[in-house]
Amino acid sequence: MYRTWAAAAERAIVTRHLSRLWGLPGTVLARSGWPPTPGERLHWHWNYWWQAHVLDCLIDAQLRAPSPARAATIDRYVGTLRLRNFGTWANDYYDDMAWLGLALQRTGRDVTTFLARMRSGWTADGGGGIWWRRNDRFKNTPTNGPAAILHARAGDLGRARELYEWLERTLVDPATGLVWDGLHVDDQRLAKEIYTYCQGVFLGTCLELSELDAAARTVRAVADHCAPGGVLRGQGGGDGGLFAGILARYLALAARRLPGAESGLARELVLTSARACWDGAREAPSGPLFHHEWAEPAPVAPTGHPCRDLSVQTGAWLLLEAAATLES
Repeated sequence: MYRTWAAAAERAIVTRHLSRLWGLPGTVLARSGWPPTPGERLHWHWNYWWQAHVLDCLIDAQLRAPSPARAATIDRYVGTLRLRNFGTWANDYYDDMAWLGLALQRTGRDVTTFLARMRSGWTADGGGGIWWRRNDRFKNTPTNGPAAILHARAGDLGRARELYEWLERTLVDPATGLVWDGLHVDDQRLAKEIYTYCQGVFLGTCLELSELDAAARTVRAVADHCAPGGVLRGQGGGDGGLFAGILARYLALAARRLPGAESGLARELVLTSARACWDGAREAPSGPLFHHEWAEPAPVAPTGHPCRDLSVQTGAWLLLEAAATLES
């Protein structure tokens, strides 16, 4: 069932969003919206980190149902990303580069450039951690979480653990176990907003470093505070459209790696969210159209609605691929 739903999400998003870059043969990139505006047709607005998650979903799909055609699409996608970024992987946002590094690492490509950029963003200011972006004074979970996962998967467990420990002592709410957004370094002011994104990347960091007690605590906190009725809550369109999908990815990993009750809790959060997401989808050209709030029905027409964003549709695809990994 979940594998079938994931395949339907893939078909819908690939058909509606993927197109050539600037009409060039052999290229493919995802448009940022559907129906696309003229700027989106030209990939003028292309959202570097959204594209990293589309690539991650294509890799998920290839693991679910391998095909030579999709493998070729993945290769073209990687090349097109670099072309659209004017021949470089560089980006001012450290979190953007961490996400693309994680996706490229899964394809077997060298990620030395991405690791070097992460290391260049680490300073002792604020007790450690990596800046959110270059020439900025904010350090946050959305950067340090995926950077820690990237370092851990690349074998640099020392730096991964430094990042985990900074997150644990700086941004985890001792009262709830939830992970705050970040720290304004100059005045030591905490940004205490609660995003599902932050819970997901902290959970992923805990799992990579076998910090199972912290991972279990995070799963419980998510269940208690971020999933009304057992369904992970959305956080709008734009960048927020990806947040719950990122959390679902790492909850599925927790379901497979954690012992005890939290494994089942993580599993149920993913599968309940997947059922709600699918049940609320509307039939649209080439397949389902998903709402950014999985507990709500998608609109009849996406124009002017957050669900037209690539981020929202990719977030749902992330969820359904995560659910598919839990299907026997």
